[in-house]
Amino acid sequence: MAVDFKGHRYNKSLILLCVRWYLRYPMSYRQLEEMMTERGIEVDHSTLARWVLKFTPQLESEFRKKKKPVGNSWRWDEMTLKIKGKFYWLHRAVDSDGDTIDFLLSKKRDLKAALRFLKKAVRQHGVPSRITADKSGANAAGFKELYRQIGGRIKLRQNKYLNNIVEQSHRLIRRMTRPMMGFQNFWSARTTISGIEMVNMIYRDQMKNGGESFAKQFESLAA
Repeated sequence: MAVDFKGHRYNKSLILLCVRWYLRYPMSYRQLEEMMTERGIEVDHSTLARWVLKFTPQLESEFRKKKKPVGNSWRWDEMTLKIKGKFYWLHRAVDSDGDTIDFLLSKKRDLKAALRFLKKAVRQHGVPSRITADKSGANAAGFKELYRQIGGRIKLRQNKYLNNIVEQSHRLIRRMTRPMMGFQNFWSARTTISGIEMVNMIYRDQMKNGGESFAKQFESLAA
């Protein structure tokens, strides 16, 4: 389904520019509003927030259709995010080159969340040959259930010292979310994180694009 810009006062190019900048560079909505004002464009920070939350899911849906394949050796880890004073878990996985495989924000760190994340990643990329994870019991249980459901074919390696590459990639999320001053609810956090991950994947050349620039690739999602 094409990204729908009908009914908006501002043109498509400006909306995409604002969404891209917010998801690429560490800033708050008020800082982005100030940047637009300096360029002679009056747009309220609340409008900017609505644009990000409305268009990010549509853009991500288009991106997933054009995402490049990833390696078959996955590194899987979680990091915590605070939403209205409570900690939530962000599951993330990268391949041996550091390219993002998938991500999932969950309210709990348990078997169900681990299995949901693994199934999401497998639906997009197929079954890997090996998954490296820390020694979390929940993750091991989720892996065992996936192993049972697909009839084997994956090796699990549990060693936190071999997971540096995914732990280092968490820095992007921490760097981007720090100036955002926290999330108001689970839905806005999940949507914003998915946008940050998507834009980072485009920047890392994980999109089938024919050699276009980062900005052109992003804009092509709404073509």
